Amino acid sequence: MKTSTDRRWLIVVGTIIVQMGLGTIYTWSLFNQPLVDRFGWNLNSVAFTFSITSLALALSTLVAGKLQDKWGIRRLLTFAGIVLGVGLMVSSQVSSLSMLYILAGVIVGAADGTAYITSLSNLIKWFPERKGLISGISVGAYGTGSLIFKFINGSFIQSVGVTQAFFYWGLIVMIMVVGGSFLVREAKIAQQNSMQNGSIQKDYTVKEMLKTKEAYLLFVIFFTTCMSGLFLIGIVKDIGVKMAGLDIATASNAVALVAIFNTSGRIILGALSDKVGRLRVVSGALLVTAAAVTVLSFVQLNYALFFASVAAIAFCFGGNITVFPAIVADFFGLKNQSKNYGIIYQGFGIGAISGSFIASSLGGFIPTFKLIAVLSIVSVIIAMMIKVPGNGKPKMKDKRNSGKIRSLSPDTRAS
Repeated sequence: MKTSTDRRWLIVVGTIIVQMGLGTIYTWSLFNQPLVDRFGWNLNSVAFTFSITSLALALSTLVAGKLQDKWGIRRLLTFAGIVLGVGLMVSSQVSSLSMLYILAGVIVGAADGTAYITSLSNLIKWFPERKGLISGISVGAYGTGSLIFKFINGSFIQSVGVTQAFFYWGLIVMIMVVGGSFLVREAKIAQQNSMQNGSIQKDYTVKEMLKTKEAYLLFVIFFTTCMSGLFLIGIVKDIGVKMAGLDIATASNAVALVAIFNTSGRIILGALSDKVGRLRVVSGALLVTAAAVTVLSFVQLNYALFFASVAAIAFCFGGNITVFPAIVADFFGLKNQSKNYGIIYQGFGIGAISGSFIASSLGGFIPTFKLIAVLSIVSVIIAMMIKVPGNGKPKMKDKRNSGKIRSLSPDTRAS
């Protein structure tokens, strides 16, 4: 019989496989131009599909926790994997933008977001003593899936054409998510309160969390992080060409650079947050982001400055979105992690669409970078001042029972 430690690490392996399959949706940019060439659609209209995907992904996290409560993690991941795979496979048959928006946008995004937040939150519950590291591994796998499938999907598009590439992409992703789900087990947190650094930590419901000012302050920080990172990722090649004077081929290398540093930041800063504190990591990353966008705003860019700046922003973005699930667990408990993080995660969806609108309103890249610098500094101040609700101190009525409160062992948590 496997030991509880063996079981926990099998769940890590299963979650990594699931997350790598889910992360492949970030290869969407590979399909834009081939779809334009195939159907004659407008490029911006095709690219808008991924904005729909991102929004559907974020919104689906609001209901994912409730579905997990009803179905269980394994059944939910299996269902999401099938829907995701079928959505991509059927996209190979579309002949109109509206169908592309529904299938590759709404359906694929919703399935991806449902599986993403529940598998991530479930894994964090299994490792309450190493939330930052485990979050880094899970979210890092999501980024790695994107990096690897840039080559796989690119090869499919070249060899079988863009429409048939959807079919093979969907088939592989469905096998990965459904297959990985068989290694995943439910982590159950039965107590209303749990121990955090020697003091009692309340497990907040969504309603209770929304009554705290800390929830809204964390949302502001997360929104700032997501807007800065996602805006840069969407325009990095254009920055290289228009602001640094690079040729298209050289500037395109920044896309791979962003993916590498984004993934590295997830693993490194996630692990670091367990040692030095999560809000310290977030504060430091936001300071670096503010410095990098200030360079992009005021300094005449050359090859080195351009790549250093975008690498720094990508590294910090990847790290911050990794640390945030653990921060939400630290502040509001593990029991309702999927639901609570689903609320804060809306900063991702809003951040994904805000950058472009702000850039259009302000008149270009540089004014937007300046605004991001200001928001980053404001978020640093918030991160330095914010505290766990109630300061994490045990209440008098709980003191006599505090010694009895503990996390469930992995054996009793498994379903």
